[in-house]
Amino acid sequence: MSRNRLDWTVLVMMVFCVVSCATTNMEVQKQQKKQGEAFRNLGEAYYSQGDYTSALRELLKAEALYSDDPFLQNDLGLTYKAKKKLDLAIKHFNKALEIKPDYAPAKNNLGTVYLDKKEWDTAIKYFKEVSENVLYSTPQKALANLGWAYYNKKKYTICETYYLKALDLEPKFINAQRGLGLTYIAMGRIDEAVEILESAVKNYPKVALLYNDLAKAYVLSNDYEKALDAYHKVIELAPDSAMAKEAEKAALRIKRY
Repeated sequence: MSRNRLDWTVLVMMVFCVVSCATTNMEVQKQQKKQGEAFRNLGEAYYSQGDYTSALRELLKAEALYSDDPFLQNDLGLTYKAKKKLDLAIKHFNKALEIKPDYAPAKNNLGTVYLDKKEWDTAIKYFKEVSENVLYSTPQKALANLGWAYYNKKKYTICETYYLKALDLEPKFINAQRGLGLTYIAMGRIDEAVEILESAVKNYPKVALLYNDLAKAYVLSNDYEKALDAYHKVIELAPDSAMAKEAEKAALRIKRY
């Protein structure tokens, strides 16, 4: 065999080896991604059931196989948030945004962690960015979150504006209805608070927290009979909760005085 022919044969074999190795590599990565997605799906199922420890276990398995997945990183952030590990939640939401900078749900979720940390101005920064993203499919969530941040800053006029914007987009959005009711209470606009909270309990008749807020609004409007009914509803819907115990005490005070 001539030297040129030998060199050519060796070159062909080397190219074949490189292509073969690359193909094998791609297959391995494909299988890892598929298995990682299966773990992620299982983790999401556990999360939806409120089993955050099992969710975290499966999501970490997924991350070990396929970490460059913004949806997985967002899931990890949500799970750590649910487990009150706020700094870890921030880390994973930021990782999701590094992978996919336009991933608005992760940015909104990041803002909610800063709400939990009571860092209102940082939360506002993220929510404003999300609310201005025309591709975000649920801007009412960011708007209501802005309302809650400004409520905690006691800037009630600004707060009202954002809650109303959220309700323009989704008139029965529970977070916005409740937040607006609390805002009107804080502003001393009790009749408006009663009106929006009555609307909220009609839309969500099984939510004890709404009845608790409505009862307080009734007390402020001196409508004690309706306040008693609302407090009794809290006790009925959440009988073993701390909120129910407080409702019992409030009802007793009304009956006594």
